[in-house]
Amino acid sequence: MDKIFAVLHVESWTEFWWVAFGLFGQLMFTGRFLVQWIASERARKSIVPLAFWYFSLAGGLILFAYAVYRKDPVFVLGQSLGVFIYARNLWLIRRERRGDA
Repeated sequence: MDKIFAVLHVESWTEFWWVAFGLFGQLMFTGRFLVQWIASERARKSIVPLAFWYFSLAGGLILFAYAVYRKDPVFVLGQSLGVFIYARNLWLIRRERRGDA
């Protein structure tokens, strides 16, 4: 386990789990691009599916929490703007669908 701690630059189990949490957030971000790419390939045009925004919001919130834990002001500011944008897009989509109903 000492080798894993060294590779991840952590000194405790708490830090290890925070790094694992941050990596999961990054995986969510990667997943959103895969979802978007697959949807676009199927439609043969650029598509941004609803799942893209949910992956974006989940990944952004996780990475924001990770950045706060790591006390990284640049990362905190960058993720906070993204989280706002993702949430706003989901709100606009929800409002548009309510209007269609």
